[in-house]
Amino acid sequence: MSRVVVTGRVPEAALEKLRAEHEVDAWTGPESIGREELLRRVAGADAILSLLTERVDGELLDAAGPQLKVVSNVAVGYDNIDVRACTARGIVATNTPGVLTEATADIAFGLILMATRRLGEGERLIRAGQPWKWGMFFLLGSSLQGKTLGVVGMGGIGQATARRAKAFGMDIVYQSRSEIDSAIAAELGARRVDLDELLTVSDVISLHCPYGPNTHHLIGAEQLSAMKSSTYLVNTARGPIVNEAALAAALREGVIAGAGLDVFEKEPTVHPDLLDLENVTLVPHLGSATIETRTAMAVLAADNTLAVLRGEQPPTPIG
Repeated sequence: MSRVVVTGRVPEAALEKLRAEHEVDAWTGPESIGREELLRRVAGADAILSLLTERVDGELLDAAGPQLKVVSNVAVGYDNIDVRACTARGIVATNTPGVLTEATADIAFGLILMATRRLGEGERLIRAGQPWKWGMFFLLGSSLQGKTLGVVGMGGIGQATARRAKAFGMDIVYQSRSEIDSAIAAELGARRVDLDELLTVSDVISLHCPYGPNTHHLIGAEQLSAMKSSTYLVNTARGPIVNEAALAAALREGVIAGAGLDVFEKEPTVHPDLLDLENVTLVPHLGSATIETRTAMAVLAADNTLAVLRGEQPPTPIG
């Protein structure tokens, strides 16, 4: 029987699967586990089931010891994991792609609607008890029909967001490292362009690319200034893809029309300049936050863990 350390609270269905075969040490505190406590708990672990709030680096891997076989991340993104350090130590790293695609695309499109139709502003106005009256020019937003959605990163979530946009009558352009399947491109009427063209032709831009050195501050002052003044930017990928200071300045100065953010550069901290702006919708990393999706993510992470401990190929290895 192996020892599995779970770094945070996860749905019971995943814990039950792990406990059926192994000893499980699961963190159940209301707050994220502290670094020192995490380093202490992983000592002697054969497997670590990690949340994106935990940094899995060489220090942590060494604290676990040479018997560590697998790190299973309960997330599709894995910028919190030093995959190279895992590989160097013969440790398998896994993630949970696929199961959160639809839920995250729902949030992306929800943010598109909130930003373009100024729903956050209207809700705040009513909750603040401010007087209001229907009028022809009251809280006018922007329609989506006939507009262009630019998708940066046309993987599963990007494609799911594009399908929603297509149903709303939007045209689709995308920037991605490779062409998508021709049948999917035909279904969506999607056209591949470079980032520079996407920035200039899109009415709404939705970010779905992975985060790494090549995408750090992919959207900064230069890219924002290339957009139309009527453009809306939505980010449900990773916070540091966008330079928040530059975005706040662009929103304040009318360089772009609005934005919707589910992720932030230094979560849970939000850049203070964004908090004072009415033309940005801010939600606390809710992309995969449905009961069904979070359960599926945790169960997939458990399946990855169990497979490696059995000496089998995990369902969704990284790389």
